[in-house]
Amino acid sequence: MTAAVAYRPDITEIDRLDMRIDRGPCGFAEESRAAIEAHFTERVLRQPSIWNGRVLVLASHGLEAGALTGRYVETDYAALLWLLGTEPPHPLARNGFAMGALRGADGGFVLARMAPWTANAGRIYFAAGTPDPDDVTPDGRVDLEASVWRELHEETGLSPRDATPAPGWTLLRDERRVALLRQIISPDSAEDVARRIRAHIHAQERSEIDAVIIARGPDDICAGMPPFIRAYLAHVWGSMSGGKAKSPRDFSD
Repeated sequence: MTAAVAYRPDITEIDRLDMRIDRGPCGFAEESRAAIEAHFTERVLRQPSIWNGRVLVLASHGLEAGALTGRYVETDYAALLWLLGTEPPHPLARNGFAMGALRGADGGFVLARMAPWTANAGRIYFAAGTPDPDDVTPDGRVDLEASVWRELHEETGLSPRDATPAPGWTLLRDERRVALLRQIISPDSAEDVARRIRAHIHAQERSEIDAVIIARGPDDICAGMPPFIRAYLAHVWGSMSGGKAKSPRDFSD
């Protein structure tokens, strides 16, 4: 049996984003195309519904004086899946995405469990998606805030009229991802928000979400949450209490 590996993300509070698109080719995808295709073929055998659409991958990034800068390149979803699973991790390229950490007025976080037909079946996340070409503005900026609201609306039915973003972002970095989380605060309780999302799910013919989960404290952290989500929640709750997040061993994959 392989021992669990402790997950130790770099967690930083930041104020600003400056993310841009590079119109050049995606180097790692061109160099590793045969391996990417083989990996995707095997994945499709297990999950036939996976769609190989166009996505943006973070080719490089930097952090200075509270600002995150980054350069995205366009590729296909197959390349992203390979990037997330290949060994060793790529030295520069990351899955760079943003999530709206939806929270009720009573402090409870509202998360979603992904449906069995999705690429991340059974995982419990905040509503989110990989940035894609629609998130690129005419001046070449990658608008991650717009990506957050689009995914939030598609998966939960909520819009900027229903909740307010908190200032700043929480950045979690590891060897494969650059995750940006921003709290989105509803004026309603977490239970009321969850009830509204469940109604939205039931009204859809094929929802990406099959359950809504409320997390109010460390006892609500569960196995379906990937390590970076568990680390984020513990970071927020630790900051609120003036204490520290749980030991990294609690976030083992």
